[in-house]
Amino acid sequence: MAFPRSELAYMFREGEMRRNILALLRYAVFLAMVIVIYAAIFQLIMVQVEGESHSWITGVYWTLVTMTTLGFGDVVFTSDIGRLFSSFVLVSGVVLLLVVLPFTFIRFFYAPWLEAKVRLRAPRRVPSSVRGHVIISRHDEIAYALVERLRPEGIPCYVVEPDPAAAAHLVGQGLSVVTGELDSRTTYEGLQVPAARLLLANREDTTNTNITLTVREVSPVLPIVGIVEHEDSTDILELSGCTHVLPLKVRLGEYLANRVSQGLGEADVIGTVEGLQIAEFSARNTPLAGVSVRDTKLRERTGLNVVGFWHRGRLMPAFPDTLIASESILVVVGAPEQLTALDSLLETTPHSEAPILVIGAGTVGGAATRALKRKGVPVHVLERDRPALERLRGVADQVFVGDANDRHALRRAGLEEAPSVLLTTNDDAVNVYLAVYCRRLKPDLRIVSRITHDRNLEAIHRAGADFVLSYSSLGAEAVMSIIEGHELVLLGEGVDLFSVPLPSSLANKTLAETGISSRTGLSVVAVQQNGRMVTSLRASMQMEPGAQLFMLGSVAQRQAFIEAFG
Repeated sequence: MAFPRSELAYMFREGEMRRNILALLRYAVFLAMVIVIYAAIFQLIMVQVEGESHSWITGVYWTLVTMTTLGFGDVVFTSDIGRLFSSFVLVSGVVLLLVVLPFTFIRFFYAPWLEAKVRLRAPRRVPSSVRGHVIISRHDEIAYALVERLRPEGIPCYVVEPDPAAAAHLVGQGLSVVTGELDSRTTYEGLQVPAARLLLANREDTTNTNITLTVREVSPVLPIVGIVEHEDSTDILELSGCTHVLPLKVRLGEYLANRVSQGLGEADVIGTVEGLQIAEFSARNTPLAGVSVRDTKLRERTGLNVVGFWHRGRLMPAFPDTLIASESILVVVGAPEQLTALDSLLETTPHSEAPILVIGAGTVGGAATRALKRKGVPVHVLERDRPALERLRGVADQVFVGDANDRHALRRAGLEEAPSVLLTTNDDAVNVYLAVYCRRLKPDLRIVSRITHDRNLEAIHRAGADFVLSYSSLGAEAVMSIIEGHELVLLGEGVDLFSVPLPSSLANKTLAETGISSRTGLSVVAVQQNGRMVTSLRASMQMEPGAQLFMLGSVAQRQAFIEAFG
């Protein structure tokens, strides 16, 4: 067992370790005294009872041989009193040397050394050659999703962890971690802050403020993204030096409100890229339900291009012969005037005036309720926590105190009449349970839900949710949009809008001949070639060399595109 100098130095820097060594030394002194006393008694019995004379070295030798149970048998007692003393030395040796000594050594030295070894696994600096990296102040669900998004882009990222043991655990999981105090300038100097691309402050509002002020001492120009729990903290973080402040829970509520209000007479614009507007609308109660994409004639009537549709939480490519189900959400791309033409078409479609039911009156539920009311949508809110519900009294049309597990409470809140329900509790297990329960009570209900952890995405879709958006995905995509310098376009879980140059293998082929959608599942929403942006895509459109493709899809589908076409 080797003890490197750095680990020993780290151990002895801490006062607790010095106290441990002192305790170990005290036990060693006690053990030495016991051995000396036993050796003296050995001499006394040998001379007075056995009539033999031995040296002090022999006495110590006999004591150690007996206490360690080796029993060589070269020096023995023949009298009863001598053998009784031998038995006492043997038993005490088993306790003191074979039980207490290993425990004391492990407790006061070996275990602290192992802890020091683990703690030193996490570095305190990044390599001096690192440039353009992203710094994350805490490894949480947002950081996990962001790391997964940064890895395919080849952007290095480092997580800051004050606890060396926790940092070492993250290193063991394959993360790049630097350990150091969050309010120490030395930590950020070791992180090469002036050469970094961005810093994400994703801790509590007060800690984020401290992080921002400390980082600004090292670099006045580094982009800092601060996540706030409470909207009131936005101004404080901005004054502290945050470049971007993200009230994620409020934004999550607003995005969920957009998804739950679809089909109420207009399309919802969810993002703009390169002058293109991407919008969604529900096929429910419209003439489009039950017909194929080709037969909708949306391109002829509005100029819009149908690029995909949501069905049970999955974005599916829209082929000409694809049949549009009543519960589908269509994704269209076009210019603002084309979307205006679509709204005029949808306004002629009757829609339900029944209120939407929001379950949960927390930050997300409150933000969703306010967003729905700004759209002129009637809202009922169900919440078992009366103080939380009081904050929405006067905002929602009606509020109800009760447990969503209670069928009578759900009926009293208007579930049977509601076209949609929005699940906003911060407990994924509760949302999964409520999705199953609401789907059973009303099979044709549109269920929109939030989740906190991406790992629960499949579970809540199996439970019956039509659309799900996670807190972690929203945070990761918001940060990625800042890094890449474009507006946040959030279509859904794992779906991104991105652009790639046309691979040489697809040059001079028609869009149908490329087979992009059929081979990868990606949806081509626009093509930029010959100096203009083409949104009205046709299967016979030829792909010119040097063109730029704008596509919708997941990271896995994007990887499949690279593998298929280079």
